Amino acid sequence: MLGRNSKILLGLIGTVLVSVFVLGLAYSISTGFAGFWGGLPCWIIALFVLSLAVTDYVQECILGKDGNGKDG
Repeated sequence: MLGRNSKILLGLIGTVLVSVFVLGLAYSISTGFAGFWGGLPCWIIALFVLSLAVTDYVQECILGKDGNGKDG
């Protein structure tokens, strides 16, 4: 088991890496052949996915809830 500080640091690193990947993917789709309007659905999906990732990070690492109905 990881300590609380380790979970916060590793969770933050993972969330930042996922965010960079998803935002880079959405940016490359929007600036490429699809254009802004073709890439807009990708941006909406990317922002939704990032909101889920940040919510999971806060619940798991900051608040300490494990998702099984028990506080971890």
